[in-house]
Amino acid sequence: MSVTQDIVAKLWNFCNILKDDGVTYHQYVTELTYLLFVKMMKETDREKLLPDKYRWDKLMAINAEDRLEGYRTMLIQLGSSSHRLIREIFANATTFIKHPKNLTTLMESINKLDWFEAKKEGLGDLYEGLLEKNANEKKSGAGQYFTPRVLIDVMVRLMQPQYGEIIQDPAAGTCGFLISASLYMQAQKEVFDLSEAEYERFKNHTFYGMEHVQDAQRLGVMNLILHGLDGENDSAGLLYGDTLSPKGQTLPLSDLILTNPPFGSKKGGGLPTRDDFTFPTSNKQLAFLQHIYRHLKPGGRAAVVLPDNVLFEGNIGKSIRQDLMHKCDLHTILRLPTGIFYAQGVKTNVLFFTRGKKEKDNTKQVWVYDLRSNMANFGKTNTLKVADFADFIKCFGNDPYGKAKRTDQGETSRFRAFTRHDIAERDDSLDISWLRDESQQDANTLPEPEILAKEAMEELEAAMSDLNSILAELGFEAEE
Repeated sequence: MSVTQDIVAKLWNFCNILKDDGVTYHQYVTELTYLLFVKMMKETDREKLLPDKYRWDKLMAINAEDRLEGYRTMLIQLGSSSHRLIREIFANATTFIKHPKNLTTLMESINKLDWFEAKKEGLGDLYEGLLEKNANEKKSGAGQYFTPRVLIDVMVRLMQPQYGEIIQDPAAGTCGFLISASLYMQAQKEVFDLSEAEYERFKNHTFYGMEHVQDAQRLGVMNLILHGLDGENDSAGLLYGDTLSPKGQTLPLSDLILTNPPFGSKKGGGLPTRDDFTFPTSNKQLAFLQHIYRHLKPGGRAAVVLPDNVLFEGNIGKSIRQDLMHKCDLHTILRLPTGIFYAQGVKTNVLFFTRGKKEKDNTKQVWVYDLRSNMANFGKTNTLKVADFADFIKCFGNDPYGKAKRTDQGETSRFRAFTRHDIAERDDSLDISWLRDESQQDANTLPEPEILAKEAMEELEAAMSDLNSILAELGFEAEE
């Protein structure tokens, strides 16, 4: 086990310290973010960004009985900081800790960790590990903000982000796509090899994101900071706001958009408040899809995770698909296996498309890769791996714009091309499959009964945890 993995495990276990305060896993990660930010400012020699009295050692020096009150004051004061990133991390911050001794125990435990070795391995990796731990914990409910790292990295690898490009995630969550794109770019060419102008552009004019859930946004900002992406451009980085509101129109036209938009309908069934969508709809993913292809520069490319209903929904859904295929070259659809996201049974796809330089008839044919039929069941006991994408990566080829001729390799059992005429004959449905899914017919491929029972128990425990949290907030004593 690496030092980073060891620290992540210890930080996660510290949640038990706050058990008596009724703190949920997601609340704990938010609480931990406040404390880790102050601690990591010390460890990275950046404490000058914080007022002297709100630094780690000053907080530790407060009498244990009074420290919780001092901590509460610190949260309020940092929430009004003149530094945008600090202000956004501590925006509307409150503590869930009720007992001073619990705060002291937590801070002392954090202090004892091997920060010297953690810095050598990378504080960004440490925080990413903590976010992944939170996402994989069903009780936390945070999986909706976390796309599996393997899927993110594959999408980034195929899209090949480059220095000098504008890269956007309009539903950024904790910024996994933006950070993966940054790491990919740095693996191709170290930032130390960039000119001063190139480095300034990379830091301040490359990464743009928006997130509507404030807790997710503060985690994302923290993640960017720890990966060195805290630039000085106030319009870049991760902004707090609703992309489906007029604020989303402030995001720049981009060379590359990578995203996994939220599923479902807008709360209350209302329509997006933007006035630039041709097809108003309360369906979030259809609304986000319009934002994405409208915010690509001519020749810009995108890789987007979307649920099956986007591929077959009629009426406005059909109109949006037609508009997408007119304005963009929708060159590839990857049908993803089930079980890779937090909600079992959710069927998703990755759509790869390039914005055309004209407004009509850009899609001539769509290649579909079926990674869903006759696949093993994915979940906690069988996690998604890069090797599972090896054949798709080979079929996709080395052209992020989808222009390379794939006929050299030809169709395979899982990879087929469908002309625009073929799709029109399907009433413009893109929900295309041709493999007989034996895994749906063969009961032997289902998980063992004990695995199903374990997952059912985890779901029950998560529901009980949520109920206990609600009871605690209402002042009732929850039963064990």
